[in-house]
Amino acid sequence: MTIQEAQETVDSWIRSTGVRYFNELTNMALLTEEVGELARIMARIYGEQSFKPGLEKEDPADEMADILFVLLCLANQCNIDLTAALKANLEKKNSRDADRHRNNPKLGSEKV
Repeated sequence: MTIQEAQETVDSWIRSTGVRYFNELTNMALLTEEVGELARIMARIYGEQSFKPGLEKEDPADEMADILFVLLCLANQCNIDLTAALKANLEKKNSRDADRHRNNPKLGSEKV
């Protein structure tokens, strides 16, 4: 699925099942909430916190999908073409950061 198809799919779901979009401020609050839920799971999987009993099966992929869904809602509401926005953002990063990270001694020579 392309980003454009994802925006269209979310819009179709909202109009058929979700009744209407929540307002932009509500969606911004929901986005923040979803990011917090992902942070909680990541802190338990990769950090030093432990899961509460019964919550060990929380799925970061599901939380990431929740984040993407709300972000797509916001983009639709604000008439933002995320494909174009991402392309422009990558162009900005490529020109601004062409050597910045490669020359950062804090990053060392580790390869990912």
